[in-house]
Amino acid sequence: MKTILTTLNSKFIHSCLSIRYLQTYVKDLVDVEIKEFTINQNKDFIAAEIYKEKPEVIGFSTYIWNLKETFEICEILKLVNPKLKIILGGPEVSYDSEQILEENPFIDFIIYGEGEDTFKELMEKLISNETNYSSINGMVFRGENKIIKTPPRPLIKNLDIIPSPYKDIGKEFENKIVYYESSRGCPFNCEFCLSSTIKGVRFFSLERVKEDLDSLIEGKVRQVKFVDRTFNANKKYAMEIMEFIMEKNPLNINFHFEVTAHLLDDEMLNFLSGVKEGLFQFEVGVQSTNLDTIEAIGRITDFKKLKTVTEEVKSFKNIHQHLDLIAGLPYEGYNSFRNSFNDVYDIKPEKIQLGFLKLLKGSGLRKNQDKYGYKYLNVPPYEVLESKYISYEEITRLKGIEDLVEKYYNEGYFENSLEYLIKNHYKTPFDLYEEFLIYWEERGYHQVSHSRNRLYEILLEYYKERNFEDIIIFSELVKYDYIINNKNPNIPNFFTRVDEDLIQKNIHEILKDDRLLKNHLYEYKEIPTKKIINKIIVEGFKVNILKIIEEGYNPVDEYNSTYILFNYREGVINRCITYNISEIVKEMI
Repeated sequence: MKTILTTLNSKFIHSCLSIRYLQTYVKDLVDVEIKEFTINQNKDFIAAEIYKEKPEVIGFSTYIWNLKETFEICEILKLVNPKLKIILGGPEVSYDSEQILEENPFIDFIIYGEGEDTFKELMEKLISNETNYSSINGMVFRGENKIIKTPPRPLIKNLDIIPSPYKDIGKEFENKIVYYESSRGCPFNCEFCLSSTIKGVRFFSLERVKEDLDSLIEGKVRQVKFVDRTFNANKKYAMEIMEFIMEKNPLNINFHFEVTAHLLDDEMLNFLSGVKEGLFQFEVGVQSTNLDTIEAIGRITDFKKLKTVTEEVKSFKNIHQHLDLIAGLPYEGYNSFRNSFNDVYDIKPEKIQLGFLKLLKGSGLRKNQDKYGYKYLNVPPYEVLESKYISYEEITRLKGIEDLVEKYYNEGYFENSLEYLIKNHYKTPFDLYEEFLIYWEERGYHQVSHSRNRLYEILLEYYKERNFEDIIIFSELVKYDYIINNKNPNIPNFFTRVDEDLIQKNIHEILKDDRLLKNHLYEYKEIPTKKIINKIIVEGFKVNILKIIEEGYNPVDEYNSTYILFNYREGVINRCITYNISEIVKEMI
């Protein structure tokens, strides 16, 4: 029986875990073909590609980002092939399965909840042409005169019975993001999350996980993104997985984990201090620092401990941290969100992810939507428009701020410029982004895309138009940020250069200086100067930039030319090391 499992991923680089589980679970029963598409592809093209394969059964994995398009594709396929059996599964159809079947006659079956056993039993029935599906738990189907929903299926206790989808993968996932789980379930019960509907945490065996990770490392994937809701729920288990990865010491692979910060104790922190730079990436859910909000959504968050832990991890300079906030939560008005933003910004994580509350089907907040006065469209992604606590206008403003945070903060390309701005001209970080947004939208900058060079130029323009003092210091800081983050000798002409021609004329002699090679560039001591030039930049500045940064971004009264050497590395977090080589350069020029 020709069977295809498919989904619409959000990006080409992504891959879908759930359909691969199903494929391996029925491998002794039927050969299942995996075909993946992306949400950006034309639905007619996707339908045509599937139709060409002449499937008898097709299953779609559905999520909030692809449900509408999946329905449209299913309707096309059913119209041109009425005998085709169409199965839907996934979180987006698990809650109101009966209603979905009633409203969409082109769908034959919905598998709700954990799907492996249900899918296998359904395929057995389809292969044998049986039409009595009532014995299959965890499924919704069409009876003669009504929609029938069978009882929920018990959760799989021993996850290792699910064959691994990551054996003998060859180059299938090379340079792709692979989703992986070492556990199912979550120890917490957050009201905005569907994980709260399933109690307890179940783990794959460590032996199974290590075999899978070994295969993925050999397959040269770009990132292994663990989808465990709380990766460090079991400290010993988590540390053994991370230690295994560290021992393998893979190249050009990053491992992403969702962790709960207050569970990271001293033993774990000491362990993490020795991780290779860029190997691990942590996502930490803060959501809010408003205590009433935290209580309403059922989180267990000790922000003081979270702050201490994440700041310590940041001090290691080896793990990229993402801290999450959600706008629209109960009791979190605009000013309360301002406070939450400032609290998180003060930690200085590598990335601040500003999300907007989505009332997912089956979640606690959706059930209590009237209590909080939520207004939202009942179509994916079910994003809140306003509530009793925050208006649509304020939500819209926060979306503008989120865009600026993404452009100016999250890649770290403007770190020192932003710190100087906030330290000297704003009471809080939020105040800067709020005022910058007004400037941004008044000029229509939100309506067009901008190159990274243009973002530097706009930030300079903003500072000048606000008539802030110390424009020379700020301009030099922006130039410093540009050079440290862009290995490009062609520095834009909106920056003022200092002794550019003299530096270039003497660059070979500068790089041959014994003091430089001994104190700063010892790793290049045996390398010819002409090869070192491609790895460094020397730039003059009107002020002592490094001193300003080291002393907390305070303005200076005197301007003394300084010369900085930028030594570029391949680091993920530490991309460039800088040295003040003014003494050497001034002697040369």
